[in-house]
Amino acid sequence: MNEDTKRNDANRDPLSGAPGAHPVGTGAGAAVGGAAVGAAVGTVAGPVGTAVGAAVGAIAGGLVGKGVAEGLDPTVEDAYWRENYSTRPYVAPESSYERYQPAYRYGWESRARLNDRSWDAAEADLRRDWANNPAATDLEWDSARPAVRDAWDRFPESDRR
Repeated sequence: MNEDTKRNDANRDPLSGAPGAHPVGTGAGAAVGGAAVGAAVGTVAGPVGTAVGAAVGAIAGGLVGKGVAEGLDPTVEDAYWRENYSTRPYVAPESSYERYQPAYRYGWESRARLNDRSWDAAEADLRRDWANNPAATDLEWDSARPAVRDAWDRFPESDRR
């Protein structure tokens, strides 16, 4: 394994180089936090307050989102599913991990992104977005769904808070 591969496997922060960067969680937290704080400040301080509130909220939300995503390491998740996918009842005999990998990744990334929603509340959106997912390859939603759900459920709700 070369040094670049090791660096990427550690999910390093692009600015600090620290391991454990979670861009999905940080981005989701920034968007949600920025919108919430911006709206709250905007009601009190007007349009300029909304812009300042959104910037401050994005920073705070990004830190919260990163904290939520810290419980989910994509490298660990990928290794787990690569090792265990063939034991799952929905996996067709002789299927490669690569067939199901996009569904697992979609499941764990969606769980980090939608950390405030239950599977039942999120499933319709997940189904819709799967159809537009370039990584979806040849798996239709009905075939991908069990793998997406498995990866979603591996990150327990209690760990999302």
